[in-house]
Amino acid sequence: MKKWGNLALVLMLGAGMALSGCGGGNNTGNTGNTGNTGGNAAATNAPASLPETSGIAQDTLILGRGGDSASLDPAIVTDGESLKIAHQVFDSLLEYKPGTSEVQASLADSWEVTPDGLSYTFKLHPGVKFHDGTDFNAEAVVFNFQRWTDPASEYKFEGDSFDYYDSMFGPDGARVIKEVKAVDESTVQFVLNQPQAPFLQNIAMTTFGIASPAAVKEKKENFKNEPVGTGPFVFKEWKRNDSITLDKNTAYWKEGLPKLNKVIVRSIPDNSARFTALQNGEIDLMEDLSPDDLSTLESNSALTKIERPPFNVAYLGFNFKKKPFDNVKVRQALSHAVNKQEIIDAFFAGQAQAAVNPMPPSLWGYNDSVKDYEYDLDKAKALLAEAGYPDGLPDPVTLYAMPVSRPYMPDGKKVAEAIQAEWEKIGVKTVIESPEWATYLDDTKAGEKDDIFMLGWTGDNGDPDNFLYTLLDKDAIPGNNRAFYVNEELHTLLTGAQKETDQGKRTELYKQAQEIIKADAPWIPLVHTTPLLAGKANLKGFVPGPTGTEYYSEIYFE
Repeated sequence: MKKWGNLALVLMLGAGMALSGCGGGNNTGNTGNTGNTGGNAAATNAPASLPETSGIAQDTLILGRGGDSASLDPAIVTDGESLKIAHQVFDSLLEYKPGTSEVQASLADSWEVTPDGLSYTFKLHPGVKFHDGTDFNAEAVVFNFQRWTDPASEYKFEGDSFDYYDSMFGPDGARVIKEVKAVDESTVQFVLNQPQAPFLQNIAMTTFGIASPAAVKEKKENFKNEPVGTGPFVFKEWKRNDSITLDKNTAYWKEGLPKLNKVIVRSIPDNSARFTALQNGEIDLMEDLSPDDLSTLESNSALTKIERPPFNVAYLGFNFKKKPFDNVKVRQALSHAVNKQEIIDAFFAGQAQAAVNPMPPSLWGYNDSVKDYEYDLDKAKALLAEAGYPDGLPDPVTLYAMPVSRPYMPDGKKVAEAIQAEWEKIGVKTVIESPEWATYLDDTKAGEKDDIFMLGWTGDNGDPDNFLYTLLDKDAIPGNNRAFYVNEELHTLLTGAQKETDQGKRTELYKQAQEIIKADAPWIPLVHTTPLLAGKANLKGFVPGPTGTEYYSEIYFE
């Protein structure tokens, strides 16, 4: 899981990007030298002061979203719908300051980094309990990281994979993290095989929320349905494809939080139905407002518009496992046959801009000298002829279109139909398929049923690595690289950028990487959006984050 609609938000996000790009060096005074234990980080951990809530109008938040979660164990998912629930149930060692991707303390009060960047020592917050009453401590941190890193772990259950861990910290046999050690009950040390510039940004991601070891051991496969963390809300109930209910963690370790007693997250796939539910008072907050409903929202004084900072990309991915999409000329031809501006005008109501690269222009390291494949049907036909298809492709193409609305794609099926019509003009027929969301994710990960697929990504941590390496490096197969795209030169650049701590040098490596990606055309980047949310006018304390997840613990109603 943001762009160009609100200058103030863009500037705020930019400040966060500038800080996060230094690998955490600027956010708490941790410059990578020993002797500084991040004392300022602990200070930022205090909850923001909120007004007295004796006059609260209600203490339950009902939120409407476009799709259900795939799982409630953050370690085994990559989809935003799952992670936004996990964000309420789990805490990570670090977190992002509200509205930015700047790292601050969370379960870890402070940290030290050795000058060579190979050792990180975290001092843990004392007295924290998991929802099951067991203690959070260094051994719990070690358990979680060992579970994620060991392919043979007895707590890696059938059908599960830790794709995010592999994407962010390298696959088995090439791990960034060498060892995680409990120095004492409140101190945990990470020893790395090699420096990783975005290490602190990675550690703060929701997917690395710390789970109760006792609950994982007891529940086993069922942990994905009954999660137990240390977060502000306790999992209560999951009605598949309907709702998830979370109760207040009355023993939460952040004083005064959460403000709400209950959160109910409802799945309402249709954008208009979700907006109608908000207008009728059936829900209090909704995600992914259709641009078509913006004028109606703005004319209703009982409701308010909320813009998420722009930090995403929607794209079409070519499945390299399927012919003829292993042919670069075919991929380039289809890239020339997508009219992005018409799609934006028809389906995004000006709340998007055409995407050129796989990462948003607001992110440092963006290469603005890369030129897009212009919309040109004659050029598309010529490239198909060069590829050996003068009359177009002989067989229909299976195009997977997202069945749920996402922040970067309000209506995947309609966009797919528009692209289908353009491709037919160059002799490429498509069959659009939109299976249920969890099946959709499974199918695109396996790469056996789809020829071309529609997906998107909202940045997790404010670093280009999280777009380019996470989505397009060979290390992310199988997992987030659902195109099954492999380029050894690109791999060398991206892994080199991870080890490089000089941001200027990293920027140049990422710019080179974007040039390679554009020439190879494994994707057709479609749009970057400013995601729209809407809520009751008396809803306060909600700060939308660029990563697409935010705590509901600060929310209250006037």
